[in-house]
Amino acid sequence: MDSFPAFLPLAGRRVVVVGEGEGADAKARLFEGSPASLTRLAGPEAAALAAADLVFIALPEGPALDAALAQARAGRALVNVVDRPQLSDFTTPSIVDRGAVVAAIGTNGAAPMLATRLRQQLEAVLPVRLGALADFVRARQDEVRRRFPDLTARRRILRRVLEGEAAACVLAADMDGADRAFAATLAEDAPPAGQVWRLEVGPDPSTLTIGDARRLGQADRILLDGDVAAEVLAFARRDAPRVRDPSPEALATWLADGEVICRLTPTG
Repeated sequence: MDSFPAFLPLAGRRVVVVGEGEGADAKARLFEGSPASLTRLAGPEAAALAAADLVFIALPEGPALDAALAQARAGRALVNVVDRPQLSDFTTPSIVDRGAVVAAIGTNGAAPMLATRLRQQLEAVLPVRLGALADFVRARQDEVRRRFPDLTARRRILRRVLEGEAAACVLAADMDGADRAFAATLAEDAPPAGQVWRLEVGPDPSTLTIGDARRLGQADRILLDGDVAAEVLAFARRDAPRVRDPSPEALATWLADGEVICRLTPTG
């Protein structure tokens, strides 16, 4: 991983775009509808740049660019210089905006067109109301935490919400139905039994089926029957423990707790 992806909350942030033309306009459009405060400048202005949190500079090489960089870095701002990753603190990814759900594809400035193509593919498969689903779950987080203080139990319930009728109703804009389905899910007394998914995997991650990748991403725990390629394990949740040779007692405990376990057996 050449760059670390991070999401910066925009509420209360000051964003400054310096320059004119399509490059500057494109950066400004990123913040349309966001809670950030956006300021457009034709050229460097020391006071505005020193107070900014994020600065985008779309200026040609020369004294104005040098001044804008110096003024922005005199404050606390992170700086992006359009089409000049070597001068930038961060690069701008291709973004899929679903409100509370944001997907970002970056290539560290190496291949922006590739990032754009991948974004277009994501746009086609991510539901338009995915942000509404995230808002629905967020509004009920305190209730879920109160009812299910155990992390494993909470994940189990949230998985049932996100894979069940409540989520389907939100995506269909049926919020009354979503509330009823959510309440019914929380009221279910018997926790679902844990399960083990067994996958045979080779060293090449491109041989994984969509179902295999989904199971890896959903598993609470990864059991390794041998050496599995890091490229394959990258599909698993990073917080899912990797375990070798568990005792029968430990396995029984995890299943009794309702954990979903993915057992990987390397081939080839």
